[in-house]
Amino acid sequence: MTATSEPDDSFHVFDTTLRDGAQREGINLTVADKLAIARHLDEFGVGFIEGGWPGANPRDTEFFARARQEIEFRHAQLVAFGATRRPGTTADQDPQVKALLDSGAPVITLVAKSHDRHVELALRTTLDENLEMVRDTVSHLRSQGRRVFVDCEHFFDGYRADPAYAKAVVRTAHEAGADVVILCDTNGGMLPAQIQAVVATVLADTGARLGIHAQDDTGCAVANTLAAVDAGATHVQCTANGYGERVGNANLFPVVAALELKYGKKVLPEGRLREMTRISHAIAEVVNLTPSTHQPYVGVSAFAHKAGLHASAIKVDPDLYQHIDPEQVGNTMRMLVSDMAGRASIELKGKELGIDLGGDRELVGRVVERVKERELKGYTYEAADASFELLLRSEVEGGPLKYFEVESWRAIVEDRPDGSHANEATVKLWAKSERIVATAEGNGPVNALDRALRVALEKIYPQLAKLELVDYKVRILEGKHGTQSTTRVLISTSDGAGEWSTVGVAENVIAASWQALEDAYAYGLLRAGVEPA
Repeated sequence: MTATSEPDDSFHVFDTTLRDGAQREGINLTVADKLAIARHLDEFGVGFIEGGWPGANPRDTEFFARARQEIEFRHAQLVAFGATRRPGTTADQDPQVKALLDSGAPVITLVAKSHDRHVELALRTTLDENLEMVRDTVSHLRSQGRRVFVDCEHFFDGYRADPAYAKAVVRTAHEAGADVVILCDTNGGMLPAQIQAVVATVLADTGARLGIHAQDDTGCAVANTLAAVDAGATHVQCTANGYGERVGNANLFPVVAALELKYGKKVLPEGRLREMTRISHAIAEVVNLTPSTHQPYVGVSAFAHKAGLHASAIKVDPDLYQHIDPEQVGNTMRMLVSDMAGRASIELKGKELGIDLGGDRELVGRVVERVKERELKGYTYEAADASFELLLRSEVEGGPLKYFEVESWRAIVEDRPDGSHANEATVKLWAKSERIVATAEGNGPVNALDRALRVALEKIYPQLAKLELVDYKVRILEGKHGTQSTTRVLISTSDGAGEWSTVGVAENVIAASWQALEDAYAYGLLRAGVEPA
């Protein structure tokens, strides 16, 4: 499990997703999950991966045992986390210190108390004994050939209460052989100016190499981490996507992007920054949380532009409204089409979709007016790219893409005396000069319509067998009264290789759903390369 390439040791990117990040509400990692995330983090190129607390629970113990056998780290070193020895014993006799050594991890992070009240109330020991616990444990682990980092828990609160004692803990760890002493904002209550001032003072007074561990309770974890770097810290502890206890930790991805792109520090192997968006989303999939669309750098909306004024400027020079080229972090620029769209938005969106509008001002003007007219009725094209592309192609090609012509459809919901329900739909349509009538039952009227449409079309268009409805959203729009309100339906469909969204608007949910379904099928056939009938 040893890294096959020696990282630059002048600056550390230390990831604690598998320990601190796993404390987020809603995350429950299996050993297989932890192994998968460790592989992603190593591929990204972080220097250190904190795997958990061996000996504290069977899952973390198993993770270290399996990681030794199953992962050959190319960039990262695996780190075991644990505490300084207990009061009244020695490090060589403490079973949890032995478990750290037994993990086989080449690096060990020790958590140490640096707040005087925590020493006296939580550890129930003296301030001097706490210093001896730090000295003894660090020295013992060093004598066993391990590299040691020390996390000073509640450091900033402890510094505020008793700066001399907080610095004594740092100095003791450093003198005992700790490579890095990490100042932890455990409660997440600090602000950047406070972090910068304290880190600079501690660095000058102790001579220790310092790191920073920031929680995000004030929404400043990334800013606090960078403020510590400004003050001289050369070790940053973060979690993927900012996962962590309460509101989370400093987010690994914006911290790394800032260090590489804003500070000019090469903290990742060459080319790895371009993998950042993919790695962020891959880890989100493993923990089973939807990726944040508005996350800096890696969110799908991070480089999305909606306002017509922005689009006009971006058409001239994308840098006018983007702080970096999105490709640097593996993301892409997106143009959102809405009632705010101008000519530039439409032209750029057409280019993004591979449709050459050829500088046709009249055509672009028609599309702009049609979009604004339909959005006034309740359509939303920024959330339904597939429906917009069909609209755009219909203007370019002088009419809608016709794979089939609907004669009629109906959906019936039958309540039965036993309390059960029956949902049945019938569609009548023409496809390739053939009139087709199909009926199907489903789990709800929309599902029944979807199945009836499949029954009708799959013999003629076998490509539709791959399509799967993956999301369905209904919204009642304002402006009408009660049951007469306009309904908007958004449907997401997948063919196994990609996903697209379509929109329908009508005075009832079934009719709106039918519109979105028609677009979804038409777009699926377009993606499959099928020529219109």
